[in-house]
Amino acid sequence: MKQQAIKFHSVQKRPPFECIALVLQGGGALGSYQGGIYEALAEADVHPDWVAGISIGAINAAIIAGNAPEDRVTKLKGFWDTITVNPLLDIVTLSEHLEPKGNLARRFFNEISASLAMFAGAKEFFSPRMPPPFFQPEGAAEAISFYDTSPMKATLERFVDFDRINQGDMRLSVGAVNVKSGNFIYFDNRTHAIGPEHVMASASMPPGFPPTEIDGNFYWDGGLISNTPLQWVLGQNKTHQDTLAFQVDLWPAQGSIPKNLSEVAMRQKEIQYSSRTRAGTSEFMRIQGLRASLANILAKLPAELKDTEDAARLKEAAGHQVYNIVHLIYRTRHYESHSKDYEFSRLSMQEHWRTGYQDALCTLNNPDIFKRPENREGVGIFDICKE
Repeated sequence: MKQQAIKFHSVQKRPPFECIALVLQGGGALGSYQGGIYEALAEADVHPDWVAGISIGAINAAIIAGNAPEDRVTKLKGFWDTITVNPLLDIVTLSEHLEPKGNLARRFFNEISASLAMFAGAKEFFSPRMPPPFFQPEGAAEAISFYDTSPMKATLERFVDFDRINQGDMRLSVGAVNVKSGNFIYFDNRTHAIGPEHVMASASMPPGFPPTEIDGNFYWDGGLISNTPLQWVLGQNKTHQDTLAFQVDLWPAQGSIPKNLSEVAMRQKEIQYSSRTRAGTSEFMRIQGLRASLANILAKLPAELKDTEDAARLKEAAGHQVYNIVHLIYRTRHYESHSKDYEFSRLSMQEHWRTGYQDALCTLNNPDIFKRPENREGVGIFDICKE
């Protein structure tokens, strides 16, 4: 994938944060946008200490954590090249003369591509059940999903070194939902031995995909409850490390009033899966302000109060740690519709990748994201490429 040349300033030294986190949202075929972003981060020598993902974000996260730094971009590209193979459409990608021009032509192409994925699946990722679930015995896995995801396991094992993940050099967290209890859970290599089934659980979106069984429990896609693992990363940072978090969203929270039913369906997905990121970061900033105020008060306590049990408990919640949260958000193009998350054409994949790469370069070229925030809350929030 050739990238458009953009002047880029490499980071000369590690940013002044104890933890660099990469947070990847779910969004199906849109996930190649995250691959482009990671390529730009790698070129800048900005390497995450912690990567957390939901659904397709969990798959990208596992590929990143499960490979050596020098191999990660190659493996990401290999995965996306693999699952977007389609002999009926690849000729369009290979020929500039056949590439659809204009919004109307491109929308038509995308709808054909999405229809092919719906009826034929995506190579080495998922395949339609034959016969369909309506003709399967009740209670069988084949009766509760439209697609067979067994090809996904082999593909993950091909592109991810799970032994490397479980060595713990990079922290990995992937979110899923327990089907029976309805409880949200993060499989984390600090607390679990991660295998392909944990990543598949995070990407088991019903009713398309079946639940994934792990130790007798069944799990669906974490996006059913929360499609963005930012709160997990911020909340689980028990040592309250200074953190630089790159949050990559595939669904914009902001949008326009729909003009037809197709746009209604698309806007519904955007609202449902955007996870209300702005509200979350605003609440986090408020809490950090309270933590800083509490730390200031505790520092002024007389000696006889500082040694009390209550003061010790309050000290656990206090602190002056700082956080920069950098948003990178995929913005829907005019020709994309509600099917954009299952439109697996090579053309769209490459376009999403390039967009992610360029958005990341735009963001990385702003030096403010690498500076420790100096406001009272100790939180900096950035959305450099919102235009």
